[in-house]
Amino acid sequence: MSTSELNEIAHRWFEAFNNKNLEGLLALYDDHAVHFSPKLKVRHPETNGLIKGKAAMRAWWQDAFDRLPSLHYEIVRLTPCEDRVFMEYIRHVNGEDDLFVGEMLEIQRGLIVRSSVFHQ
Repeated sequence: MSTSELNEIAHRWFEAFNNKNLEGLLALYDDHAVHFSPKLKVRHPETNGLIKGKAAMRAWWQDAFDRLPSLHYEIVRLTPCEDRVFMEYIRHVNGEDDLFVGEMLEIQRGLIVRSSVFHQ
């Protein structure tokens, strides 16, 4: 994929997330995509941080939108390369310290097939 195509997917991801547009967010993912997050590991230890498929992602993100209505991501940097884009952003939630996050989106056929979140 081209750099501009990868950046476009990343920008659409941020727009959907920040607007709490769950359907728009899920539309960016392949039906069998996987998602890893350290927060999943904490909130749902049985997952070991990994969920698979849109149904699991729908439940996870809907819960986040419901629990954290002020949740907002601020883009710091996008680094696209071949079939991936590494996103660096700041997670803002009212009443919580800001969190610097890295997230890798792996993309095939124009859809995200794997997303991996990195933070402390």
